[in-house]
Amino acid sequence: MATNDPKPFTSMEVFMAFLKLGLTSFGGPTAHIGFFQREFVESRKWLPQNHYADLVALSQFLPGPSSSQLGMSIGYSRAGLGGAAAAWAGFTLPSALAMILFGLCMDIIARNHWDLTGLHGLKVAAVAIVAKALTDMAPRLCPDPARIATAVLGMGIVLMMPSISGQITAIALGGVLGLLMKSQDSKEDSIKTDRPLVRKGSGKKFSLICLASIPMLLIFLPVFSEWTSNQATSMFDSFFRTGSLVFGGGHVVLPLLQAELVPRDWVENEVFLTGYGAAQAVPGPMFTFAAFLGSVMKHTPNGWTGGILCLLAIFLPSFLFIIGAMPYWETLRERAVIRSALKGINASVVGLIAAAWISPVGTNGILSMMDLAIAATAFALMAFKKTPSWVVVLFCAGFGWMSQ
Repeated sequence: MATNDPKPFTSMEVFMAFLKLGLTSFGGPTAHIGFFQREFVESRKWLPQNHYADLVALSQFLPGPSSSQLGMSIGYSRAGLGGAAAAWAGFTLPSALAMILFGLCMDIIARNHWDLTGLHGLKVAAVAIVAKALTDMAPRLCPDPARIATAVLGMGIVLMMPSISGQITAIALGGVLGLLMKSQDSKEDSIKTDRPLVRKGSGKKFSLICLASIPMLLIFLPVFSEWTSNQATSMFDSFFRTGSLVFGGGHVVLPLLQAELVPRDWVENEVFLTGYGAAQAVPGPMFTFAAFLGSVMKHTPNGWTGGILCLLAIFLPSFLFIIGAMPYWETLRERAVIRSALKGINASVVGLIAAAWISPVGTNGILSMMDLAIAATAFALMAFKKTPSWVVVLFCAGFGWMSQ
């Protein structure tokens, strides 16, 4: 029963696992971490808790959508390059297709005044799912007073500085505190050799090419766009640049894309904000907002072609970052100093999730005593009855529709 190199998965197996999450993972990147924790650590046991925490830490450090990058890294660790692509496709396509269809049907929706308030139940589900993730992760990642204090400190920093600067500060401080912590469990340190994050044969040369291609494209695309005056190239350049430079995930992408598109008169501001509101109501990554924007562009390409083009452009940097960083992260995480830093970083990640559970997940999801009761019931179903996440989502959504 060797665990050093577990049986490889096919890309289709990875795709189907992430497709389920792409259809049911509501609540934004913080909730997605909870969904992934429950699905791949607890249910499927694809990777142990400490490996999962290391991947969460990596996804927090890189620019782009953290939950999508976490999914890509899990897919890459299980099935290589094809697994990373399959994980992204399964997790992203449901919401991307929904956003493109929404863009194509905006006139119909406006005429009929469709009411989407019943989707509030999905936010309640996110409260329960994130709470369950915290109760699962905290004992493993914060087993001693030092790391508990690190998590509480990280939570306080993020609550006082609710921006990407607060998150970076909390993670960096966690790393420093981790270096100051003495190893209290040699077995915990040795578990790193139990199973690799990347499969044998994952080439560092190809990873280096992926990393090098990002700055090259950032330089080449605007020059080529200016030279050709091609609308499709300009669109790809704008969305690729946004995906390369944004830290903090979905909500941070709003001002960057607005500054890229609205002043150029590619998208009207009212349409832009309407689409952003709709992006809150679909499962999967919020970066699929790009698919909506591509579909409603005033200039061609638009519709399905524009939606797919902008979707690929905004996610391409994340794919290159993950494929480029994973083999090096595998090596770095095995060094004693990195392992020590990761202890503090992972404790800070618990604090970040706790802060996000309070706000915005809790403040947006719990608006009444009924919401609190539903969330508590959903948490109990998962904690004591081992109810799957998708059942909890349907349960909360049903109450949301009935109470509207």
